[in-house]
Amino acid sequence: MTQQPSTGRGLRREPVPVASVGDMLGAAFAGLVVGIAVVLVLEGILALTGAADFGETNGWLIVILPVWLFIEQFRAEGYGADRVVVALLGIGFGAALGMTVAGLLADYTPNLVSGGSGAVTGTVVYCFVWFYGLRWLRQRSG
Repeated sequence: MTQQPSTGRGLRREPVPVASVGDMLGAAFAGLVVGIAVVLVLEGILALTGAADFGETNGWLIVILPVWLFIEQFRAEGYGADRVVVALLGIGFGAALGMTVAGLLADYTPNLVSGGSGAVTGTVVYCFVWFYGLRWLRQRSG
């Protein structure tokens, strides 16, 4: 009996760091689009059943898949204090700007739109801080 070569099924592949900021933004936007679709379906179900008015669900829910991407990118960069510092800066700046946008729109739009706008803003800010901040810090630290 001959032994079959492994196909790699069932094995977890290691995450790979993105090569460009465009790749990271593209993957994050793809996650946002899927999140928007899921939240809109949830909104439709809630509105049809009479459980809530359309647009009252928190729009920040759309950020779930981009956060998963960010965690995988964090894991892909290996060990070191530089990735922790840049991740914390990205979270801080992304959350601050995202909440600012959501707060500015909260009086004029439903929760779904204001929270979604904040989530999109926070995602874009985090992508730029993570990609360029990590490269800048690694260049400075040698």
